[in-house]
Amino acid sequence: MPRPFYLAIEGVIGVGKTALARLLQPRFQADLLLEVFEENPFLSDFYADRQRYAFQTQIFFLLSRYRQQQEVRRNDRPLIADYTFAKDRLFAHLNLQGDELATYERLHQALAEKVILPDLVVYLQASLDVLMARIATRDRPYERGMDPAYIESLRQAYERHFASYDATPLLVINTDGLDFVRNPQDLAYIEGRIRTALSAAEVRARLAEGPTEVAGTPSSSPQRTLVAEFLALTEAVGALGAALSADPTGSSPDFRRALMLSRRCLDRMESAPGVISPMPEEEIR
Repeated sequence: MPRPFYLAIEGVIGVGKTALARLLQPRFQADLLLEVFEENPFLSDFYADRQRYAFQTQIFFLLSRYRQQQEVRRNDRPLIADYTFAKDRLFAHLNLQGDELATYERLHQALAEKVILPDLVVYLQASLDVLMARIATRDRPYERGMDPAYIESLRQAYERHFASYDATPLLVINTDGLDFVRNPQDLAYIEGRIRTALSAAEVRARLAEGPTEVAGTPSSSPQRTLVAEFLALTEAVGALGAALSADPTGSSPDFRRALMLSRRCLDRMESAPGVISPMPEEEIR
């Protein structure tokens, strides 16, 4: 019986991580693991004076997030989280320095070794203007008067973090033109992208465990290369379906991009070593 998946949604403050997690929960019949901000007694003071309260705020979040992450080990159902444990270190490097950062690093390193990694991380991107508008719309008391410069520094830090991210499978979705809270088509588009990415991540995990039953050959073989190309094609076709769910006319940039990627994957599969030449079209008919 396959192991229940663990999906984590990431992104800058205001991008819509929690909203998306709540919307996806019934569609995936999953449990939720939501970050608890309100219990941090230093948060309001931190936004008023970041330098003075950064260390207390960060240590509280680190320990709170670690405690929450222990639920992952006990969970026997699909799980959707609205954060990753790794994000804590990203915030720490923005807000701490000197001895405080060194102390934090020692504690984080000891705790991170005991945290289970997600099967898939979904990184939601958004521009600064979109982020500020969403923050203003949800109107959390401690976020009123949020400094746009701080949000932009976070946005850039997230971009750098995920530009070199390789700890788990990663799906990047730009949300600037999406309103998945109010538009069912946008939500269907995101759901389709995630389902495809989860399926591909599961196959890759099985391949990484040892020789595949399909190929039955070493990882450097042409058959394994073909399987990898097939996975890329699966993701591209999944993106096609998601784009059509959002726009049935097939005229969106996302659809055209996914169609181009699908064609490239097919071309690479046909030219891969050991692949039989495709059947002539007249014989297919």
